[in-house]
Amino acid sequence: MKAIKLQGFGGTEQLKLEETDKPKIKADEILVAVKASAINRADIEKRKGNYPSSDFDPVLGLEIAGVVEEAGPEASGWLKGDRVFGLIPSGGYAEYAVINSKLAMSIPDELTYEQAAAVPEVFLTAYQTLHWLGELKQGETVLIHAGASGVGTAAIQLAKQAGATVAVTAGSQEKLDFCKDLGADITINYKEEDFAEKLADTGADVILDFVGAPYWDQNIKTLKTDGRMVLIGFLGGTELENVSVMPLLAKRLHIKGTLLSTRTIDYKARLTADLIDNVLPLFETDSIKPIVDKVFSLEQVADAHDYMESNKNTGKIVLHVAE
Repeated sequence: MKAIKLQGFGGTEQLKLEETDKPKIKADEILVAVKASAINRADIEKRKGNYPSSDFDPVLGLEIAGVVEEAGPEASGWLKGDRVFGLIPSGGYAEYAVINSKLAMSIPDELTYEQAAAVPEVFLTAYQTLHWLGELKQGETVLIHAGASGVGTAAIQLAKQAGATVAVTAGSQEKLDFCKDLGADITINYKEEDFAEKLADTGADVILDFVGAPYWDQNIKTLKTDGRMVLIGFLGGTELENVSVMPLLAKRLHIKGTLLSTRTIDYKARLTADLIDNVLPLFETDSIKPIVDKVFSLEQVADAHDYMESNKNTGKIVLHVAE
C-alpha cells in the first residue's frame, strides 16, 4: 500500500510518500480501506516531536473513513464492504489502516467519506470536553476559544444543541461570521478585543481553551463561581509566571486538562458509544454538520500541514486517499 511515512521529527519535508506493507489486524480489530483521513493539530506536534506522552509514529493520522476490508473474529457486527469511520491511535495517512472494533462507527448515509473523516476527532473531543469534563448544562454560557477550528466548529454546534449560550474567539471577521452562522451568540476578535472585558457582565460557566498560558489570567477572570475550564491545547505556550491560585479557591474553579489520544481503549469506547447514541442521529436529521474547509490529496499532505500551521482553515482539513 501507499502511505505517508515520517522520516524523523521536523518540518513537512519529513513527510514522504512510500510503498509499505499493509498493517495486520488483531482479533478485535478491523482493516479499513481508507477513502479519507484528516489533519489534526496533534499530527503537527507529533511531526515536530512536541506531542506529550507520544512515541515516534511513522504514519500519522488519527481518524479515518473508508470501507471494511477485513474484520477479526472478535470484531462482531462488521462485514466486508461496510462503510466505517472512527478514531485511531495513528496510521490514517495511508491506503489501509487498522481500527479497534469498539471505536468504529457506521457512516451515516448522509455523509460522504470526506465529511465522515472530518467527524471523529473533533466531535469526540468536543462532546467529551463539553459534557464529560465541562459538565455543560442547559442555560449556561460556554466560551470556546479558536471557534473556527475543527473542534471549535463542532463544539459550537453541540453546545447550541445543549441549550447553552455560546461565546467564541477567532482572529478574523470572516471566521467570526462563520461561527455566528453555526450558532455562536457572542463573537470576539482576540486580535482587537479583550475577551475577559467583553464577557465581564456575562462571564462563562465553561471554557474550552486551546491556547494555554497566554490566556490563563483572562480565562480565570471570565469564569463564574464554580466555573469549569478544560485545557485542550497549548498553542500559545505552557509556562505561567507570577500566578496566584487564590481565584481558584475564591471562585471554587475546576481546571481540567485532557488528551484524548492517550486515553484507554475502554474510555474511548464509552465515549464513542455516547457519540453514536447522542450525536450521530443529529447528522441524520441535518441538525449538525461536519465542517470541511479544504480537501487535499494524500500526496499533498505537506501542503495540508502548512495550511493548518498558517491558521487559514475554518473547520477541518481533509485528505482524500482513494475513490
